[in-house]
Amino acid sequence: MAIQKPSHTFTKIHLKALRTNIFQILFAVSFTVFINTFGYSQELPKKEPVAKSEKTNDSVTVNVKSLLNKPIVGKEQDSITNDSLPKKKNLLEGIVKYSATDYTSINQNEQKIYLYNEAEVIYQNMQINAGIIVIDYANDIIHAGRLKDSLGNYSQAPVFKEGNNVIEPDSIAFNTKTQKALVWNSKTEQQGGIIISPLTKKENDSVIFVHRAKFTTSEDHENPEYYFLLRKAKIVPNKKVVTGLTNMFIADVPTPIGLPFAYFPLTKSRTSGVIFPSFGEQNDRGYFIQNGGYYFAINDYLDLALLGDYYTNGSYGFRAESNYAKRYRFRGNFSFRYENLINSERGFPDYSKSSVYNIRWSHSQDAKANPNSRFSASVNLGSSTYYQQSINQLNSSNFLNNTLSSSVSYSKTFQGEPQVNVSLTATHSQNTNTESINMTLPTFQGSVGRVFPFAPKIGSKKGFIQNINFQYNVRGENRIQTTDSLFFKKEMFDDAKIGMQHSIPISTNFKVAKYFSVSTSANFQENWTLKTIKKQWDQSQQEEVETVRQGFDAFRTYNFSASLGTTLYGMFNFGEDKSIQAIRHVMRPSISYNINPSFDKYYDTYEETDVNGDPVGDVEYTRFEDFLFGTPGKTYSSSLGISVANNLEAKVRDSDSTATEPKKVMLLKTLNFSTAYNIAGDSLNWSPVRVTGGTSILKDKMNINFGATLDPYALDNNNNKIDKFNIDNGGSLFRLTSANLTVNYTLSSDSFEGGSNPEDQRARDESLRSGGRADDLFGKPQDFADSRLNSDDKKADEKPTDLYNYKIPWSLRLAYAVNYANSRRQNEISSHSLMFSGDIEFSPRWTVGVSSGYDMKNNGITYTQLRFERDLQSWRMNFSWIPFSSRSSWNFFIGIRSSILKDIKYDKRRQADKQL
Repeated sequence: MAIQKPSHTFTKIHLKALRTNIFQILFAVSFTVFINTFGYSQELPKKEPVAKSEKTNDSVTVNVKSLLNKPIVGKEQDSITNDSLPKKKNLLEGIVKYSATDYTSINQNEQKIYLYNEAEVIYQNMQINAGIIVIDYANDIIHAGRLKDSLGNYSQAPVFKEGNNVIEPDSIAFNTKTQKALVWNSKTEQQGGIIISPLTKKENDSVIFVHRAKFTTSEDHENPEYYFLLRKAKIVPNKKVVTGLTNMFIADVPTPIGLPFAYFPLTKSRTSGVIFPSFGEQNDRGYFIQNGGYYFAINDYLDLALLGDYYTNGSYGFRAESNYAKRYRFRGNFSFRYENLINSERGFPDYSKSSVYNIRWSHSQDAKANPNSRFSASVNLGSSTYYQQSINQLNSSNFLNNTLSSSVSYSKTFQGEPQVNVSLTATHSQNTNTESINMTLPTFQGSVGRVFPFAPKIGSKKGFIQNINFQYNVRGENRIQTTDSLFFKKEMFDDAKIGMQHSIPISTNFKVAKYFSVSTSANFQENWTLKTIKKQWDQSQQEEVETVRQGFDAFRTYNFSASLGTTLYGMFNFGEDKSIQAIRHVMRPSISYNINPSFDKYYDTYEETDVNGDPVGDVEYTRFEDFLFGTPGKTYSSSLGISVANNLEAKVRDSDSTATEPKKVMLLKTLNFSTAYNIAGDSLNWSPVRVTGGTSILKDKMNINFGATLDPYALDNNNNKIDKFNIDNGGSLFRLTSANLTVNYTLSSDSFEGGSNPEDQRARDESLRSGGRADDLFGKPQDFADSRLNSDDKKADEKPTDLYNYKIPWSLRLAYAVNYANSRRQNEISSHSLMFSGDIEFSPRWTVGVSSGYDMKNNGITYTQLRFERDLQSWRMNFSWIPFSSRSSWNFFIGIRSSILKDIKYDKRRQADKQL
């Protein structure tokens, strides 16, 4: 940069003006420091060139740039030309903001800024909070540390944040120019894991090096119950941890569990990877590996897990599990399981080989996705013996289940007047004991909303005429009945039945005498079928011969009905000073009348003869005997139905003295009586009286339901019903032919919240998907190594305590059932059982559970499962034991709770002994 020497006069004037500007600048700087010291936040002073005198070595820190740019009024401009070199880049590329609670001190000699008590520094995406911070802006270094009081206690440890990464060390040194840092005694969380390192070198925002660091998932960072010692490791935040020699320490004691090098994945999103298997041994199949495979994180909406089992005797299994979801649209899961089972050894008499499979699919649509159409699926089908023979599926509730059912449906609503609804459904029902299967592929249903042809356009409908309405319904089915051996084979369609039913109901309702409701209806049905039969007598074989005829055929039926009902209220007042102030009785009697004409025109006859050809008699039949929706009625019926519904409710004085209103208590939710009389019948015109009832007591924790059947007719000496009233035969008015009682009781301590435990809910969902019970009366799933059935997170409010736990959390579920049968004077209890399931938390970390029952009819203990669970903070231990029955076995598991280290586990099982 060339500088021309000015004249002497100009130099004096220039120095005088410069001296004046220097005093102004010093005053401004002093005022700025004063304001910044007591202000909210300050910016770090930027380095400026120093203006030096040519004759002396004294220097003054000023902004030369501001002086050169400031013109001198009335004088000739300086002849210094602009610098032709490029401007040097500032060392700080952003503004440094800092603040402190007690004081902020700027030392110009040391070129440092001291921040004391609740200090904070923010630079670009970096933030440091600490008790004390020293900013060395001469060397571009920020030091942060803790405060030490007079007793030697430290507080306000630094918190270093850069982006989403957070480090909590004892002290830190950060270079704002190179973005490197040295951290002492740091604690940083990486996707559920905690890394505790005495010395950490931060290379940049994506690479961190640690020395003798501890990697753990323990919540106790000061004294973790276990950790992996990383002697030298490289950390890429939110991606991975790569280390050299590492081994596990338990309670600071080294263990031989280690590796010469290790890789720990750290990611916020799902990633594909290997699923570590479980190892074990079985008495009849040898050593095995189970549930090992590979997980595919296909995208954000779909995943897939392929799992396999292998046994040294040659048995193997395969599983495919997939989950899918799209927010506000739908979600579901799919599972396919196959097992090839080999028993004993080839050449032995007990050698056998079999294969079983199971398919499960669940799909649900969000209600907001489409209000006019809906698709849902709940599928559970496969081999009838799958849950009994499977050596991998240990869900005891599924083992005791004897029914598999499925349903896949799609429905569509067409808005308008009238509204039209259509649906298409495929169903499946499978009895695992008889191995029989019933399916509908598919069922079509359609309906047109009610039409009121005589209703006024505005206002409410009144009277008989205005309430007349009709609608149209159609139902078509393709029903298949097959067996387990023919399932998914073409033979299963050979005996399929196809039919369609159309119905047009016409009804109306009106009031009579203000308090009585009258309704009348007529229903017309037309039934279509593609298959009918023809019967004839084969004299040579002396048997009936049935011929199937293919082709369209139809029959039509109709019926009429009417009903009259009312509601009666009764109040029994005992006084407001009584504990029970009043009882209200609500009774709803109803009388109905039904007429079903005879449609004998759809019936044919053939003549039966003996071996000599002599006629024996005529046999009547209908060609629609195999129709899906029943046969046309042959006899005329005219019946009168009588029913009475009751409930009882009481008003009782509230135990809370501050309550202003009495408390309502339901004594009987329902108590119903029903019977019928066939006016057109010749004998046994009265139907048995059916009694049903139910109530809830103990704050709705105990549900009681009961039922009974009372027959007015007597029995003869052969225990057959005769057309004679029981009372006329020397008996009572009614004969009790059957009765049942069920009681379900759920109770728990006030502090026990087992029902909301995520682990319990996952286990119950698994049981329901496989057709089991919602409760755990038949036991809980025992596959502890399956993370789907176990929660990775502990209860948020669970904290260890050294105090005596005077409130022991517990829960108990009871189910009592008894059935009585006396239809043919057998006078027996057909079934009588008490099942129970409970859990008790003896200590904050010990839980014991049991599911069992007692069969009072056969005097034996039912299927029993004992459960023991120990919460080891970062670990969990489970032991499940089935002490007796054909499924006698036990299962032990101990492993790390966190999902990132869930493959570090020990799982040991003892399978049930082979039954000879």
